[in-house]
This record gives sequence, C-alpha cells and structure tokens, in this order.
Amino acid sequence: MAVAVRVIPCLDVAAGRVVKGVKFQNLRDAGDPVELARRYYEQGADELTFLDVTATVDDRSTTYDVVRATAEQVFIPLTVGGGVRSTEDVAKLLAHGADKVGVNSAAIARPALISEIADRFGAQVLVLSLDVKRSAGGFMVTTHGGRTMTELDAIDWASEAIERGAGELLVNSIDADGTRDGFDLELIAAMREISSVPVIASGGAGAVDDFAPAIEAGADAVLAASVFHDGDLTVGDVKRELANAGLIVR
Repeated sequence: MAVAVRVIPCLDVAAGRVVKGVKFQNLRDAGDPVELARRYYEQGADELTFLDVTATVDDRSTTYDVVRATAEQVFIPLTVGGGVRSTEDVAKLLAHGADKVGVNSAAIARPALISEIADRFGAQVLVLSLDVKRSAGGFMVTTHGGRTMTELDAIDWASEAIERGAGELLVNSIDADGTRDGFDLELIAAMREISSVPVIASGGAGAVDDFAPAIEAGADAVLAASVFHDGDLTVGDVKRELANAGLIVR
C-alpha cells in the first residue's frame, strides 16, 4: 500500500523567535514559534520540524521551554533538532514533548552517538539531519548550520548513519535553501537510491508546483519554511497540488 506524502513546515528558531534566511545567511525574524506551529497544525500539517539553528554554533542546548510550549499547542509529530549531543539531550527533549530528535553536527563529530540514541530510544526517534553543499561534482556534508565544510561525502555518510540506526533522513540542500528555485532533485534521487528509510526533502521550495517533483524524485516527505512563514502558500495549497499530481496525501 502506498504511504501518504507528508507535508512538514519547518520552524528555524534562534533566541526564541522563528528566523529565515537564504543559504543559511542573513536571518530575518519570521514570528513566534508557538503561534506559527499552531497555525500550521490548524492548516493540516502532518508534522512539524523545529530546528534551533544557533544551538550548535553557540554551543548550548535547545530552548526546552519553547519546545514544551509548542508541543502543548500541536497534536502532530514534532521533530526537534539543534545542539543535540548526547542521549541525555534526547531524553530531555522527549520529556518536553518532542516525538523525534534531529542530530547533525554532533553525530558527524562522533558517529557512535547515532547508535547510542537508536539503541536507547529506537530508530523511529532518530532523524539524521544533513546540510548538504555541492562540491566538485559531488555532495558534501557541512556542520554548524552550514558554516563549516567537512570532507564527508553526503551519500556515504547517510548510508553509514542508516546502518548505525538513523530512522529518517532530513536532506537539506544549502545551495537551494531560501532561494525558492525548487528542490535539488538530483540530491534527492541520490539519497533515495541508498536509503532504506524515509527521505525528507528540504531547501528550495518557492511555488506550489515545486513539491510534487521532489516526491517524484524519491522523497517521502517535503519540508518548507519561508513559503509558509510569509503566507505565500498554506499547507492545504501544497496538499491540493500533490493530490492533483496523483500523489496520496492525508
């Protein structure tokens, strides 16, 4: 049986406010996270992703009170990432209302973190977040909110993370982020080829017809931020367009 495509608004949070930039630069204020979460829940979002975009850079943990306030307002799965470095961080986020936890920089620094989280909480809790940049014909992983290039090939790293227990891949194209030129379909297809777990496409959504091609390229879910925050599109608009393209939506 075909699984319904998920539409996931993303709240990038810094200092308790939702922010949005282009290619991770020039962040601007986009509103209150709890209000926006409530709005997207009411619009029919399947899940919400909440990323504390400065937690790793500032070397601190995610704002737990904002997570709790958001979880109290929405009754759909909530994924929280940013600054997660240990199984204790995961336990704390789950206790504050997160359903899934995203890891990125800390898992690259210490890959064993993935298996530790998966062993303790189950793979379904663990989302591997990949901030990917194109480099000399390949796809490379970056850390610290896209600020630091690594030598890691994104496709190889995703494969390793799945073997270690990652239950889902959140694949964010930094080159496409905030540009509104459409998702990086080549990157999505490359991830689909190696992934035995769901792939969430992120980065580049600008128009209602950008979403179906991402699913057709191999994504199981589509994530977007600025088109929702700025009120250009609603979750319902995206679901209607996906349904028109012959895809199953909830």
